[in-house]
Amino acid sequence: MDLMTPAPLASATTAPLKVAVILASNREGRFAPVIADWFLSRTADRPDIETDLIDVADLVLPYTLSRRPGPEVTAQLAKVSPRLAAADAFVVVTPEYNHSFPAPLKNLIDWHHAEWQAKPVAFVSYGGVSGGLRAVEHLRQVFAELHAVSIRDTVSFHNAGALFDDDRRHRDPAAVDAAAKTLLDQLVWWGQALREAKSVRPYGD
Repeated sequence: MDLMTPAPLASATTAPLKVAVILASNREGRFAPVIADWFLSRTADRPDIETDLIDVADLVLPYTLSRRPGPEVTAQLAKVSPRLAAADAFVVVTPEYNHSFPAPLKNLIDWHHAEWQAKPVAFVSYGGVSGGLRAVEHLRQVFAELHAVSIRDTVSFHNAGALFDDDRRHRDPAAVDAAAKTLLDQLVWWGQALREAKSVRPYGD
């Protein structure tokens, strides 16, 4: 290539996928950061992915929804709405509370609509015996209503607290590392496919 010739711009299929990783728990003493750190470490060596961690504990969104939010709510939304809109895909890191997912996550979801549409969403769950999978099944229904595409394969941590050592390292990572690779491969496939499709024809047209 001539040195004076500009380098070609990254196409919809070659640019890294922008993945918003949503940390769904704000409970005191939560285990969520351990799971999130583990997951982000699995994405660190993948040039096809760029991550943005969105923590519900950093947001103060009221549970009263409004079509015309006041200045304080607008300021809170400004912290997160553009990041959701810019994402090509989502990974939700969620525990299971009473057979479902945390209320702050539902609130974040309900404050937005178009930001989720025609994008893939994957799930990393944790909990006791069920490993958070009942929360994931509820989330699939919610995201389907929002025109998002849920990824079939998940990463699930059963009795999560016993699986990590004091340095937050998984004691036997082979199986979950393989599951994370499968999840990310599927997420990238769907994310690139949907991004390319929307570049040709915006969703809903």
